[in-house]
Amino acid sequence: MKMIVGLGNIGTRYDETRHNTGFMVVDQLARDYHLGAFTHLKQEAVAVSGVINGEKVMLVKPTTFMNDSGRAVGPLVDYYDIDLDDLVIVNDDLDMPVGKVRLKTHGASGGHNGLKSIISVLGTKNFNRVKVGIDHPQHGTVVSHVLGKFSKEERPKFDQAVEQAEHALEDWINGEDFAKLMNAYN
Repeated sequence: MKMIVGLGNIGTRYDETRHNTGFMVVDQLARDYHLGAFTHLKQEAVAVSGVINGEKVMLVKPTTFMNDSGRAVGPLVDYYDIDLDDLVIVNDDLDMPVGKVRLKTHGASGGHNGLKSIISVLGTKNFNRVKVGIDHPQHGTVVSHVLGKFSKEERPKFDQAVEQAEHALEDWINGEDFAKLMNAYN
């Protein structure tokens, strides 16, 4: 089974915010493949499972807040015996412009607290990621930026990035090597 974890913050006040980019990508996959509603798991997450192009897939959204994402991801990886090659984390990235998608097979957190938490709990930096750019704030604080919504001008670029991230995930689900996908999508 492949597991795709979208990072974000729980609660309606965070819906459609930049920091919920990971949630939005997995929500789109769930809608496009008619996987149904996300249900609560005992591992501090909501998830939906199904078959996408012949491959069993679990889409996950931690119900911890972003900074504690590892608290959900670690137990899920253990419980479902997920090989790290079969795990992808989808997250927002301040260091990339809105509309940019980047795949990585390993690396540091880049200052992303959700990734820091996952790295700490898994004990490794070696797991696949799909990063979606949300850009640095032009004005105000980083916190207000990541917890803010995309502007009317940014939204079309962001929607295109969600679609591109979804295509990359579909290619991975279909058996494409993640490292090779980096060349195609980065």
